Amino acid sequence: MFTVSAGGVVARFSDYGARWCGLTMVDGAEVVLGYATLAEYIADTTYSGAVVGRVGNRIAKGAFSLDGKSYQVPLNNGVNCLHGGPVGFDKHVWASEVLSDGVEFTLVSPDGDQGFPGTLTAVVRYTVSRDAVRIGYTVTTDAATVVNLTNHAYFNLAGSGLILDHEMMLTADRYTPTDEALIPTGELAPVDGTPFDFRQSRRIGDRIDGDHVQLVRAGGYDHNWVLPTGTAAGMQLAAKVQSSGRLMSVETTEPGVQFYSGNFMTEAATAGKYVRRGGLCLETQHYPDSPNKPDWPTTVVRPGESMTSATLFRFGVG
Repeated sequence: MFTVSAGGVVARFSDYGARWCGLTMVDGAEVVLGYATLAEYIADTTYSGAVVGRVGNRIAKGAFSLDGKSYQVPLNNGVNCLHGGPVGFDKHVWASEVLSDGVEFTLVSPDGDQGFPGTLTAVVRYTVSRDAVRIGYTVTTDAATVVNLTNHAYFNLAGSGLILDHEMMLTADRYTPTDEALIPTGELAPVDGTPFDFRQSRRIGDRIDGDHVQLVRAGGYDHNWVLPTGTAAGMQLAAKVQSSGRLMSVETTEPGVQFYSGNFMTEAATAGKYVRRGGLCLETQHYPDSPNKPDWPTTVVRPGESMTSATLFRFGVG
């Protein structure tokens, strides 16, 4: 475990899955869910704190084409591939380097790893300041491949209990509806007039158990919101969350953010420690199933290129 302190904030990271394992705020509250032992992380099936990849989120039927060639990757989420497959980046021990203000993790994923083409080198750098944790991602490859890295930290600004009383604002005015298998249909639908409209801060639990077909399919919120620029053109505000006098904002260069309300969190899935909706994820990312949606921001990276992104989680008490 790597511990980084700055201005009263204490963040903890692990080389197993390049994980963000905890964050203690200046008031002593622990707001990132995590475990005390490696055995618990291995037993966990919720991707707690991990960097997921090569392709985070879902790929429909685990199939995609690239440069005229078809690829099949493992199915580990019903008929889909989720978070890179059954042995994704979350299951690997990454090389580590301690920095003056954080820690950097590196993983080399060989050609054919979980069916993906090309030898990929992924570098994830966590840096900690007095009020923020920044995650920077850089990937390079020796052959064309697809990549969508994100972090799967669970947050609970109350420190315990459920996240239903948290109030949240998302800057997006569109989201990507899904089919019965939680694969985006391809539509960028307006949030206006739906339970997906968080443009004004509101309580997460207000509409989560409503009869909207999208909520019923996912058991709550498990959807990608389309951020205003629609591209990874620069850092922009994606979300603000508040509870118990604590605040968190999320800024990112990514074109989307997946809000997941912990619908499948159970004691069995979390080594007996957490309950359903005991944490929320804000996974900054490219849209789910992007390898099969050529009109969406691309997840393709080629030799001689590097794909970079960054996300800033800023915390406060007020």
